[in-house]
Amino acid sequence: MLMDIIKSRHSIRKYTDRQIGRSDLELILEAGNYAPNAGGGQRSMMVGVRDKELTAKIGIMNLAKFNRENLIGSHVSKEQPSVIDDSAIKNGFYNAPAVVAIFGQNKFMFREADAYCCAENMVLQATELGISSCIVSRGAETFASDEGKAILKEWEIPENYTAVCFVILGYIDGEQPQTKPRKANRVKIIE
Repeated sequence: MLMDIIKSRHSIRKYTDRQIGRSDLELILEAGNYAPNAGGGQRSMMVGVRDKELTAKIGIMNLAKFNRENLIGSHVSKEQPSVIDDSAIKNGFYNAPAVVAIFGQNKFMFREADAYCCAENMVLQATELGISSCIVSRGAETFASDEGKAILKEWEIPENYTAVCFVILGYIDGEQPQTKPRKANRVKIIE
């Protein structure tokens, strides 16, 4: 049931070296491709990467210009620490063996919304497949360097597109985290 998948999905930031299968990545990308998108325009683009070395390289680029001074709040998770919790983390993809980069068309008002809809569909599909995932932001910053621009050129990403976010994929190293209790007063119905 869909609600069971939604409730069992967790943001995972500790991965084994085990790579996900190509057919699983194709299904995850298909889920992203069928995400809701503004006006049915299908403007988002997705690139799946199963090369562990390239994934690590891009993950390091993702944190290269990370400014901790802009953080609001502090602790994210004791079980699955984030770059917010641990400044020693140098790979923004947490050593996940696979990643999907999601791009949006520049100057399009709903590019971020479209990209994150793709990401949500992908993490839910990954959960159904038993694959761990996490949505990571800082897309534009990741590819802002000359090295990043060269990667985008190699991938044939149009110049009027910019990375919005990523979905990292792999298999959890350790136990599944417990679902956090939901905060009160976040949901209301007015009749």
